[in-house]
Amino acid sequence: MASFLDFEKPIAELQGRIDELRETASDGALDISADVARLQAKSDKLLRDTYAKLTPWQKTQVARHPDRPHFKHYVEGLFDDFLPLAGDRAFGDDQAILGGFATFRGRKVMVLGHEKGDDTASRLRHNFGMGKPEGYRKAIRLMQLADRFGLPVVTLVDTSGAFPGVQAEERGQAEAIARATEQCLALGVPMVASILGEGGSGGAIALATGNRVLMFEHAVYSVISPEGCASILWRTGDKAAEAAEAMKVTAQDLKSLGVIDGIVPEPLGGAHREPSAAIAELGDAIAGALGELDGLDAAALRADRRAKFLAIGRL
Repeated sequence: MASFLDFEKPIAELQGRIDELRETASDGALDISADVARLQAKSDKLLRDTYAKLTPWQKTQVARHPDRPHFKHYVEGLFDDFLPLAGDRAFGDDQAILGGFATFRGRKVMVLGHEKGDDTASRLRHNFGMGKPEGYRKAIRLMQLADRFGLPVVTLVDTSGAFPGVQAEERGQAEAIARATEQCLALGVPMVASILGEGGSGGAIALATGNRVLMFEHAVYSVISPEGCASILWRTGDKAAEAAEAMKVTAQDLKSLGVIDGIVPEPLGGAHREPSAAIAELGDAIAGALGELDGLDAAALRADRRAKFLAIGRL
């Protein structure tokens, strides 16, 4: 059964009426095809109109939709021969950040990213995609391996932020994030990062400091969540919608500011409605971005990355 967001209630009501009609005529005694087609056309139009004018806060809700495809779905849909690699060789293995060798459209790459999980058990196992220091140190290890073997790095970012627990702070969370960001900038191989849903704070940028940063149409990317921003500025989370508007968290805003390089279109109603189509779109975008970087040597790739990030915010 489809999971509808709060602002999609009118669409949910129409779909409910369609389902009721189909249930009523399930024995085939009544011909309801015309009524169903009429209601479905009305529902489709309402969906198009709604998604054509989403607010930043509504986009945040879409980006967090539990049915959006996650890291494992993109790996299954886009990469062959995925060989996961575990551990940071210092403390342990973090299941919030996964990665390994893979083949992307005939080309060997290193793919890594956040995994949120898609049911209660897997969400707990993957800590809702909130990486711990050992996860970011694992990412550093895998990026160094990619650099050693001359493999492009493809990252899939989807996290509300790095894990903020005491244990993570004790194990050097801030240092691990800073080192991961530094490693991204130091890579002598192409790096393409994609924001799949949420790109939250340093936990996201530690895997997103690439030569090319792609972002799904309804994803969000920001230094803090709208709720967190609202709680700081207004002492209440009730103003999250206003915070989202002011923070410029959407792909469209970030493209105009030069923070990201490309917007990946989503199927009508979001990636969660047609995951296979969204996965295919991202695959084409990644292939195009890697193609742009072909032929650049290590020095040119580092210079390209440096110029890109130094230009952000320049007047």
